Amino acid sequence: MAEAKTKPTDKDVVNFINAVPNETRRKDGFFILDLMKKITKLEPVMWGPSIIGFGFYHYKYKSGHEGDSALMAFSPRKQNLVLYVLTNFENQEELLQRLGKHKTGKICLYINKLSDVNIEVLEEIINKAWDKVKHKIQ
Repeated sequence: MAEAKTKPTDKDVVNFINAVPNETRRKDGFFILDLMKKITKLEPVMWGPSIIGFGFYHYKYKSGHEGDSALMAFSPRKQNLVLYVLTNFENQEELLQRLGKHKTGKICLYINKLSDVNIEVLEEIINKAWDKVKHKIQ
């Protein structure tokens, strides 16, 4: 059975964000860090080399594969600020329509820069995502 590649590390979150070369992405990263800390009331942990996670849960698939994953996370990547918050919560699509310029993946919300989006709507998205997953916290 393959072992999960993305695991919690002891890397320092603030040092990681400070090392982001793009100034806008770095500032946006600190903003999201503070926002997620406020919403989750948890301290962040680095997962792998580039994901900042809050809380964790254990999963096990029917195939037998199992592991741990962050309940909520983000990463200030080179291309985009990536938020792992699309949990299929109530009114998700309506909020995304009001958010502003973004792209989505299965669970990922991709934002080029926070000035492209409505921060109040983004905060509501993060709040609703957290409300949907926080019962899994371990």
